[in-house]
Amino acid sequence: MTEDESAGMFDINSKFMRTTLLIVSVLLIFAGPTYVPYALTSLNINYWASILVGLALLIVGLALLWFLIRKKIVL
Repeated sequence: MTEDESAGMFDINSKFMRTTLLIVSVLLIFAGPTYVPYALTSLNINYWASILVGLALLIVGLALLWFLIRKKIVL
C-alpha cells in the first residue's frame, strides 16, 4: 500500500475532509456560544460554566476556520 492509498478519506486535500472541517468549524462558531450554553443550563449546570464552555467552543471554531483559511482550503 502506497502513501496515497493509506491517506484515503483523512487527507486534508480531499473534498470530503475540506467540507467536513468547514461544517464543523461553522457549527462550533454559531452553535457553540448559543445552543450549547442553553442546553447546559437546562441540565442544571452552573450558568458561568456553560458560558465558558460556549466561549471555548467559539474560540476552537475560529481557530479551525483560521487554520482552513491559512492553508487556502477555504478562500
